[in-house]
Amino acid sequence: MTLTSASFKSYILALTTLFEEKKDELCELDRKIGDGDHGVTMNIGYQAVKETIQNELATQDDISKISVAVGKSFLDAVGSSVGPLYASGYLKGAVAIKNKTELNDEGLYQYWIAFCKGIKDRGKAEIGDKTMIDTLEPFYKSLAHAQQSGESFVDAFQVALAEAKQGMESTKDIVSNKGRSKRLGYRSQGHVDPGAMSAYLMLDTFKSFI
Repeated sequence: MTLTSASFKSYILALTTLFEEKKDELCELDRKIGDGDHGVTMNIGYQAVKETIQNELATQDDISKISVAVGKSFLDAVGSSVGPLYASGYLKGAVAIKNKTELNDEGLYQYWIAFCKGIKDRGKAEIGDKTMIDTLEPFYKSLAHAQQSGESFVDAFQVALAEAKQGMESTKDIVSNKGRSKRLGYRSQGHVDPGAMSAYLMLDTFKSFI
C-alpha cells in the first residue's frame, strides 16, 4: 500500500477530532489513578496540532517535515510529561522516513517502529509499568517481526493492533510503577491506564487510512 502526505495529514486531523471527542472519557479514567487531566492535555496538544496542519503545513508534502512540525507543535502546547513523549515519537518517526512524500510498506514499518521506540526511549518505561508502553511495545515488536517475515503492512498492522489492544487491557490488572499513579500502589489496580488507552486509540484510528 501507499500512504500519501495528504492521507497522513488527514490522519493527524482525525486524531484532533478523536481526542476532542474522547476528552471527558480519558479525564474520567485519569481521575481514578492520576490527576484527572489526561483527556484535556491530549486535546490541548492536538488542537494546537490542528492549527499547525491547517496553516503552516497546508502546502507541505514531505511527511518527515510534517511529522516534525506535529511533534514540535504538540510539545509547545503541552507542558506535562506526555508532551515530550509524543514529540519524541513524531521526531524519531520523521528521522526514519526523511525526504518522502509518500510511504510504501517499508516506509510505514520504519515510521511506526521508530515512532514507538522513540517514546519508549524517552520515557524509560517497561512493559508492566502501567503506561502507554504496555500498548506500544507489543505493537511495534509485532510489526518488527512481520517486517522481517516479509508480510504486507496492512496485514501486519491488524495483528499488531490486536497486540496493542491486549497490552492496553492488561494495564487494568497492573499495579502502577510509573508516574503519579505509582503513589496509589495496589489502589491503582482495576483501572486501565489512561495513557495506554489514548495510545491505543491513536493506533486504532490509523486503521482507517490503510
